[in-house]
Amino acid sequence: MNPIDEDMLPEYDFSGGIRGKHYQEYRQGHTVTIHQADGTKVVQHFTMAEGTIMLDPDVRRFFPDAEAVNHALRTLIHLIPNQSNRKQMGE
Repeated sequence: MNPIDEDMLPEYDFSGGIRGKHYQEYRQGHTVTIHQADGTKVVQHFTMAEGTIMLDPDVRRFFPDAEAVNHALRTLIHLIPNQSNRKQMGE
C-alpha cells in the first residue's frame, strides 16, 4: 500500500477536485487562514523563496533533486557559445 494512501481517511472525497486549479496563484504566493477553536483566525502569507523553481511533474521524473537539476543545467551552460557565461562558471 502507498504510504500516502494510509493517511487518507474514507471521508476524504476528492472526486470533484480539479488538479492544478490553483497552480498559478500558488506560485505567486498564497494565504492560509487557520480558524481556531476559540473563534480567532491566524492568517499567514507564504511566498516562494528567491531562486525557487518548480518543475513540472514530467520533468521532475528525470530530475528528482537539486543536484540532478544543477548538473544538467551546468552541462547546458557549457554548450552556450557566449564566453562570459563560462567565465561566470569559474572556467
